[in-house]
Amino acid sequence: MEIIEQIEKAAPKMSKGHRAIANFIIDNYDKAAYMTAAKLGEATNVSESTVVRFTTELGYAGYPEFQKALKEDLKSRLTSVQRLDYTEKFSNDNDAIREIMSQDIENLKDTLDSIDTVEFQKSVNAILSARKIYIMGIRASAPLSEFMHFYMTVLFDDVILVRSTCTNELFEQIMPIGENDVMIGISYPRYSARTINSMRYAKQKGATIISITDADGTPMTEFCDCKLLAKSSMASFVDSLTAPLSLINALLVTLGMHRKEHITTSFESLETLWSQYRVYEIGRDRKAEEEEIL
Repeated sequence: MEIIEQIEKAAPKMSKGHRAIANFIIDNYDKAAYMTAAKLGEATNVSESTVVRFTTELGYAGYPEFQKALKEDLKSRLTSVQRLDYTEKFSNDNDAIREIMSQDIENLKDTLDSIDTVEFQKSVNAILSARKIYIMGIRASAPLSEFMHFYMTVLFDDVILVRSTCTNELFEQIMPIGENDVMIGISYPRYSARTINSMRYAKQKGATIISITDADGTPMTEFCDCKLLAKSSMASFVDSLTAPLSLINALLVTLGMHRKEHITTSFESLETLWSQYRVYEIGRDRKAEEEEIL
């Protein structure tokens, strides 16, 4: 149960002071999540200790744990306009860069500390044994899916990037999916309805579903067989993709360890093509060598 729903359900049975806190949070959850216990007490005309007792009665160890849960709940509730308001908390440009990068570091640490190695290995095995691999991440998650697709095509022969188009065309792209196939769905709050519906369809067709998202118990994990969770705590209107990208990087490297022979063949062919069509800029020494060969 989401924390706001939990508070709404418990509020009628609360004391007057606790009910005042509950009503304030329900009406101002976007502000309450970033208020100290003392500030929340001032806003509701109760003491700081009353605020702390309020959180323990809801089943939390204390106010910090409650606040963390409220912030997580916010990610799927706030509109882009509401998230834009959070840039106001930065006093200057230097404050912004330190806050945003510090939050990214925390996301990486939290992801590493909580990674489920069993789920990770299940995902690796499912992908290695798949007949065809579908990758889908749209809107803000599109860079993640495109990055993953770029390297997966080096690792495997049949990889499809499901692109965001109109709904009919989207389902045309995944219509052939079936048993022995894998769909990798990537989405973060606010979760993409198109990605979730595509995962539901793929599940009905018998495919194995791997979800890359921020938390369990969300619409993104409802239909999946494997859950790869990476933190993306909200610090501004821009989604933090640092931890998800790192997780995908780790997944690609692990898959590569099992596909060394295929990778070697792929890169040898690619290097020949890249050199032939001058895809990349080359250093002077190598350029001279190639001119001598030609």
